[in-house]
Amino acid sequence: MELGVAAAPGSSGLGGGPVGGGLDAGPGSAGLVGIQEEPGVRRDVSGSEADPDAPPKKRVRHQEGEAGKLEERLYSVLCCTVCLDLPKASVYQCTNGHLMCAGCFIHLLADARLKEEQATCPNCRCEISKSLCCRNLAVEKAVSELPSDCSYCLKQFPRSGLDRHQTEECQDRVTQCKYKRIGCPWQGPFHELSAHEAECSHPSKTGMELMGILDEMDQSHRRELQLYNSIFSLLSFEKIGFTEVQFRPYRTDDFITRLYYETPRFTVLNQTWVLKARVNDSERNPNLSCKRTLSFQLILKSKVNSALECSFLLLKGPYDDVKIKPVIQHHVFSNDTNETEYALLPISDSVECNKLLAAKNINLRLFIFQIQK
Repeated sequence: MELGVAAAPGSSGLGGGPVGGGLDAGPGSAGLVGIQEEPGVRRDVSGSEADPDAPPKKRVRHQEGEAGKLEERLYSVLCCTVCLDLPKASVYQCTNGHLMCAGCFIHLLADARLKEEQATCPNCRCEISKSLCCRNLAVEKAVSELPSDCSYCLKQFPRSGLDRHQTEECQDRVTQCKYKRIGCPWQGPFHELSAHEAECSHPSKTGMELMGILDEMDQSHRRELQLYNSIFSLLSFEKIGFTEVQFRPYRTDDFITRLYYETPRFTVLNQTWVLKARVNDSERNPNLSCKRTLSFQLILKSKVNSALECSFLLLKGPYDDVKIKPVIQHHVFSNDTNETEYALLPISDSVECNKLLAAKNINLRLFIFQIQK
């Protein structure tokens, strides 16, 4: 009976069950309550136990994120204010410290020259010129240490060593077969080069096939040789004159003025001459064109008694670094035909043209050879 009475509270605590179960359940129920509470405690505990572990993981990710953010901030701070890209070579700054890469700086000066305006900084509109702006060596050094992706293997390297990696070290860089000179068109990653060259069929070409390829190469060399032989032949002439010429910028008197260049009068071979030059053949808005060229003409200012047959060529001056290919021009000067046709100044590309336009003056060297019959 006592057991039954004892069981009643136990059974009521468990909602029914054997006596033993009720006796065991009493503490068990407390245990269950404890267990029910414990998950919550454990969540807290697990949370408290996980918290010491979690923050380091978060801190690691946070640091990586911070490094990425820092890199992005550096990119945004050190980029060129014109093209918004990181400079690849020299970095110039205006008087207020805004940065410009060398290409954009030269382009701004060239555009201002074409539009007859004072070049200004795109950010603060202060005046810029080669005398007002200076290079920022600290930024150049900082940019050279920033990571950049290799365009072949996509691995990151400091920008200062990226060119060497891409041209000499990268196993995925594009290369050509060593038998290219005899007609092999293969191009592929460097790590496949040795396998290709081992199987390349071009070394086994017949003599007739090789003769055709060598003929094309000979024609190219023949043209170069002909140019230099012509120059050497002109240097053997009796009457040769040369001088440094300085093209200065002027504007036409038209309603829409155009930029042109002209040299002061100079004397060569006892005759007075003038050189003129124009941009994009006097195009209306050359500043809107990406492709820019300079063409020039030679004008005889003296009066002559008889026709004066001359060959002439322009080369870079002693203090300029512009790249000009030698091209020989020919003209017979007289009182009626004292001007040559405009001929393209043989510079390599628009970048070189912008360098000339950005300069205060264009300094070149003129050679004139008088042909005597």
